[in-house]
Amino acid sequence: MAPRAAARRLDRVRRLAQLMGDPQHAYPVIHVTGTNGKGSVARMTTALLMARGLRVGTYTSPHLERVNERIAWDGEPIPDADLAEVIGAIADLEPLLESPPTHFEILTAAAFRWFADVAVDVAVIEVGLGGRWDATNIADGQVAVLTNVSLDHADTIGPALSDIATEKVGIVKPGATFVLAETSSALRPIFDGSEAAQTWVRGADFGCAGNRLAHQGRVVDLSTPGGDYPGVYLPVHGAYQGDNAAVALAAVEAFFGAPLAPEVVSEAFAGLRLPGRLEVVSRHPTCVLDGAHNPAGALAATAALDEAFGPVISGRVLVIGLLQGRDPAEMLRCFGADRARLVVACPPPSPRALPAAEVAASARSLGTDTEETASVAEAVATALALAGQEELVHVTGSLYVVGAARSALHGP
Repeated sequence: MAPRAAARRLDRVRRLAQLMGDPQHAYPVIHVTGTNGKGSVARMTTALLMARGLRVGTYTSPHLERVNERIAWDGEPIPDADLAEVIGAIADLEPLLESPPTHFEILTAAAFRWFADVAVDVAVIEVGLGGRWDATNIADGQVAVLTNVSLDHADTIGPALSDIATEKVGIVKPGATFVLAETSSALRPIFDGSEAAQTWVRGADFGCAGNRLAHQGRVVDLSTPGGDYPGVYLPVHGAYQGDNAAVALAAVEAFFGAPLAPEVVSEAFAGLRLPGRLEVVSRHPTCVLDGAHNPAGALAATAALDEAFGPVISGRVLVIGLLQGRDPAEMLRCFGADRARLVVACPPPSPRALPAAEVAASARSLGTDTEETASVAEAVATALALAGQEELVHVTGSLYVVGAARSALHGP
């Protein structure tokens, strides 16, 4: 989208918020962007703030199974009645706008309004796309977080990494603390040009020094400007989650302006749950759901599975569905499809779904046995039926796929 058109869109959601009394200014905000990991960082940040005794609103996207998941208060999704009330209030204001708001703008405004209604102490807000022109950027983050920058949505906020970085750094407001986890030296001049009062950089000011595989998770050694936190247990898979934990911990320390007590950090992370992020949902066969949806995320997820499950599984079955704009051959390679015993292709439940036939054709070109299915539910059922008891079923490619798989596995 051209900058001028994007600016007009931001004007629209800003006007909508003004009509509601600018609820996004009723509480402090921690604003999170990045190509990968921002959803996990938002949840980790929420857990730390809650363990510290605050009432926390969290806005994330997309949802897995119900739209209510996007707007949460102390980890609990907005009730149906409350969601209907705030959406209805926004609908009443629509005639006062020059053009109708988008679905995402409506949900963003609803989140800001509801968080004000329930009087949260702080809101953790995840950017939907990019940052500068994202609807969430009408809020002024006291802390701005950037997890990483890689090529994704390049047709919208690219095409180059420098363009993507510029869009993402657009959430950093004057006087904010900028928690920067992207360490590319080539992009550093862009980050140094922000209006932050101070910038904390991963590797220099905070980080994850130790990161070890543990039973059903990891043990990590974290550090922030305020201190060291050795031997913290994370009940989630993936070495990269140690980096995400360090980012979240730095963000919360920046918010309070002081370090957290070690017992608060341990308590927050011990109860951490990240649905759809290398989530183990069954055993024999082991079934793992993960929403990796770009090459960088796919490579990271595949490496995590190799580390956590590689030594104990006899083979792999890959269930995959992709959205348009993805190169199926590249994604399949990143997911290690050439090493899978079977690939089961399916369409994500989205208007932007890439036809399963295209994904299946790419899988066959790698020489991998392939099944083509008409839905995620059918794909999961097929994979579980054909997988051996000691094999791994990896369901991935899109959060839409993961959400549909969770619904199919858990039932109504």
